[in-house]
Amino acid sequence: MSGKFGIAARFALLAVVWGSSFLFIKVGLTGLQPAQVALARAGFGALTLLVVLLVRRRPLPRDPALWGHLAVVSVLLCVVPFLLFSWAEQYISSGLASIFNATTPLITMIVASLALSTERLTRDRLLGLLLGFAGVLTIVGVWQGVDLSKELTAQLACLGATTCYGLAFVYLRRFVSGRGVDSTTVAFGQIGFAALILLALSPAIATAPVHLTTPVVLSMVALGSLGTGIAYVWNAAIIDAWGAANASAVTYLTPVVGVVLGILVLDEPLSWNQPVGAVLVILGILAAHGRLKVRDRVAAA
Repeated sequence: MSGKFGIAARFALLAVVWGSSFLFIKVGLTGLQPAQVALARAGFGALTLLVVLLVRRRPLPRDPALWGHLAVVSVLLCVVPFLLFSWAEQYISSGLASIFNATTPLITMIVASLALSTERLTRDRLLGLLLGFAGVLTIVGVWQGVDLSKELTAQLACLGATTCYGLAFVYLRRFVSGRGVDSTTVAFGQIGFAALILLALSPAIATAPVHLTTPVVLSMVALGSLGTGIAYVWNAAIIDAWGAANASAVTYLTPVVGVVLGILVLDEPLSWNQPVGAVLVILGILAAHGRLKVRDRVAAA
């Protein structure tokens, strides 16, 4: 795929693949425990990216400091979030997990405003955070009271995962970006380290019996090879063609895909507050990026 149509096709496929990831996790949990799902995801993802690097003949960097930074990013961007989302989906629907994942840009903005001098909070970003916070409260359903159940803990685990994403993105920008390293190589470093770390931890956290079925195996291959492998390559191409801001619009589509697939494939229930909260979160992202200036547009008209 090449040209404008090719990039648009990649964008659509990226939304579908990342939105489907939560469905794949849910199916994987029918035969694997959360740590085993995380290990399969990282393993298939690393193998896929290694093949891509070999086909493209991209050499691996020799800078020890870079590999050290990638190891840190691996823990924040892969190991901890993979484990948290997999654990959380034992107790909440895949659609709800995909909705919480949409909070990533807002949490990244909070972390960036605290860690980077060039990313201070503006009026638009503050409005975005307020809308996003209202969205999270709506999704959780705070008017029902605080119930310290596994479901609430699972939702907090999803927010913990997106917080790790936010920390990882800011760390990447501060210590990895600007080194002139190919984005696919960076992705392989992150996911490769994650696979090694999870493999080393597996004797302690991945000891449950494995029940492999065709749906479980196919879901893990798709989750790792597509969602954690090829998707990174597509995303890098979209960023190069459209810019980071336009490429980030995929965030608006992934929860829609996740919720629809959860309902159609897994017959998951959907409460009214979940899509309403998701809309508030997406509006928050739009506002934070300065795309929700309704008053200014009316004045201009």
